[in-house]
Amino acid sequence: MSSRSRYPFCPGTALVLAAVVLLAPLSPSSAQAQGAQAALLQHTDKSVPSPAPAASQANAPAQDNAAAQQKGIATRAIEKVKQAAKSASDILNRVPCMAPKGEPRTMGSLPHVANKLISGRPVVIVAFGSSSTQGYGSSAPEFTYPNRLAAQLRRQYPSADISVVNRGVGGEDAPEMMRRLQSVIDLHPDLVIWQVGTNAVLRNLDPDETARMVEDGVTLIQAAGSDVVLVDPQYSPRVTEHPDSASKMVRLLGKVAQLRRIGIFPRFEVMREWHERQAIPIDDFVIADGLHMNDWGYACFAQLLGDDIIKSVGQIKLGVNVPSNVLTYRPM
Repeated sequence: MSSRSRYPFCPGTALVLAAVVLLAPLSPSSAQAQGAQAALLQHTDKSVPSPAPAASQANAPAQDNAAAQQKGIATRAIEKVKQAAKSASDILNRVPCMAPKGEPRTMGSLPHVANKLISGRPVVIVAFGSSSTQGYGSSAPEFTYPNRLAAQLRRQYPSADISVVNRGVGGEDAPEMMRRLQSVIDLHPDLVIWQVGTNAVLRNLDPDETARMVEDGVTLIQAAGSDVVLVDPQYSPRVTEHPDSASKMVRLLGKVAQLRRIGIFPRFEVMREWHERQAIPIDDFVIADGLHMNDWGYACFAQLLGDDIIKSVGQIKLGVNVPSNVLTYRPM
């Protein structure tokens, strides 16, 4: 068994990185902020004598302005400390997993998720799919990709109420998933992450028919007022035994995402990069059945997916990447 399979989360690496963040010398601005914070505490301490009564009232506005500036600097310093702590916490929970090089992936627009986060309302995400959504191959429930994703998003948005509901059923593909799609819509999710296509390849289903059903399903999800992200098949020996079908499925799902203007996480290409460009052995991220991911594989998949979701939400908060026809995604 490889070292990555035995120790999928490599805490030593994360601890070193966290230590670097937390032990780095203070920048001049941070030192000034801490000094200002100390000055503010001294200013508010009851033991500090009050100004002499003879002080000119003309100096009061200047004193008030200085106090406000000190309070503002102190507040910014506290926020920086909180952000550093959050970053350190995230480092401790991440696996040593590099994003693929080359052209950056785009998650597309996730307006429903972003709007809920901005307004402080609860966010519901449904992970919809087959056995790799259900978590087959993971050593414990907390290591499935939906649970890893939920943990990452909660670290990123600690004040938000975020739920990730697992609706993965092993062995299914588009025909079976379409029959239970309404039960997903009835949860009123803000985002549906739909992992599909692997079993269609293994069962030799018609890729064109699968893509047609997925497009119909995406249309229904969008009409119900949810964002959608597709996840294409995994790159693993059982799937790559069908190279033509697998590549066609990946291509067609990409076309559906483009047509419906939704996000897609290119799992097939990401996993192929792990093996071909990053020289990671297949059995470091796929279990012995030659199909399903192990703890490290699920963790890296969830981590990169979460990074893309966070980036998309951040762009919308900044007013970037907001589709002009976003209303077409909502029920009329």
